[in-house]
Amino acid sequence: MFDLFSTGPSRASRIGGHVGRVEPRHQHHPDFDKLQMRGWKAAEKEAELPSAAWEKEKQWALRMGLTGADCLEDKSIPTFARGELPHYAGINTFLKAPYIEDVTAVGAYDAAVIGVPFDGGTTYRPGTRFGPQALRKISALYTPYNYEMGVDLREQMTLCDVGDVFTIPANIEKTFDQVTRAVSHVASSGALPIMIGGDHSIGFPCVRGIAQCTSKRIGIVHFDRHIDIQEKDLDERMHTTPWFHATDLVNVPAVNLVQVGIGGWQVPREGVTEARKRNTNIFTMRDVEEMGLAETAARALELAWKDADAVYISFDIDSVDCGFVPGTGWPEPGGFLPREALELVSLVAKEGICGLEVVEVSPPYDCSDITALLATRVIVDVLGTLVSHGKMGSHKHIIDKPVSIPAGPDVV
Repeated sequence: MFDLFSTGPSRASRIGGHVGRVEPRHQHHPDFDKLQMRGWKAAEKEAELPSAAWEKEKQWALRMGLTGADCLEDKSIPTFARGELPHYAGINTFLKAPYIEDVTAVGAYDAAVIGVPFDGGTTYRPGTRFGPQALRKISALYTPYNYEMGVDLREQMTLCDVGDVFTIPANIEKTFDQVTRAVSHVASSGALPIMIGGDHSIGFPCVRGIAQCTSKRIGIVHFDRHIDIQEKDLDERMHTTPWFHATDLVNVPAVNLVQVGIGGWQVPREGVTEARKRNTNIFTMRDVEEMGLAETAARALELAWKDADAVYISFDIDSVDCGFVPGTGWPEPGGFLPREALELVSLVAKEGICGLEVVEVSPPYDCSDITALLATRVIVDVLGTLVSHGKMGSHKHIIDKPVSIPAGPDVV
């Protein structure tokens, strides 16, 4: 008799009409050493991480939220929820980071999250104005520690949330000016700007905000299924147009624009014509499959960094196969698997970036927050990569023309 659950032929006996259970045959691997597995090495690396910031946060929670009830055994639990715990409670900022109400203080942090709640550039399904809220909400699920990276963001960097840009729903151009002003302020402070959209039209004013602060040359790595480089759509600068206008900026040349994942049935020919005219760099999903993730990232970095001083990442959530990200305005099958997307964006970020945007999360179309969760993961993976490769803050050297935006008068 042949046992389907063993590695080879085996003998079984029948007792009372029943086939006796046969133990599967196990192979012996004398060369296997669990200590050489990534899993064990990650466990060992955790022991090397500091914990001072976590201890300080717990003390702060007791000071701000009062000491807990006498019956509690864990004396670090406050009466009022403050800080990271519990994950289901509190007023959510991104990753429970400090909310910086006075934005003039943003320069004290390594990175700052900026919400851009705008979907006035949407040409099909709206709802991305609620993207920043959705990412902040689901980000409460995460801790600042990543096991595989061996990184603890709370201990190894400082992150804040400056809230949302005051966008103008009925006016694209006024919103663009508001976004540029906000991003330029954060970039000028030295903090790394992390933008949560919002539709992809914000790509132009976000890049413009950084470009205003520097005389240096900026490359862009753009993850998307759509080419987004036509001049206008429906007679306006919509979410199909950001890279036409961004690469019109004097220090953001089109030859340093690398677009990864382009394809499918939603790529307007007007955009293709413009990409050809401007000599951009386009990788389709088939290109990625044939080159592999590591080679794709290496070539994207080579092109984006050629004669450039910094690189900006634009991540459109619809670059991921729509089976994994239903909550987006222009869903398209055939995109990245989540694991592929996370690997690629990390490979690009490890050389350092001057800014990151994650766009096109539309919560009204989402299911169980899975689209917002993946978008959140893109951000924290980029931050973790920058920390683990020693690139957090590497963008600061390009800020040679910082802008100064006046604050209003003091309120008595």
